Amino acid sequence: MLEFVPTALAALVVVLFAVALVTMAADRLSVAGLCFLSASLLIYLRERWLRGSSSDTGA
Repeated sequence: MLEFVPTALAALVVVLFAVALVTMAADRLSVAGLCFLSASLLIYLRERWLRGSSSDTGA
């Protein structure tokens, strides 16, 4: 279960980047900007999750 959350967040980041690139190409820059911002926040949350889970196991 512990590996599911970081993997799901990484997949969601990839989807958000794809949506951002498509919307940027379609000249919907505000939507693209929100997707890029959301992806960067998810990357931050994923790293915090991984750092927190590694300190719990003693690694």
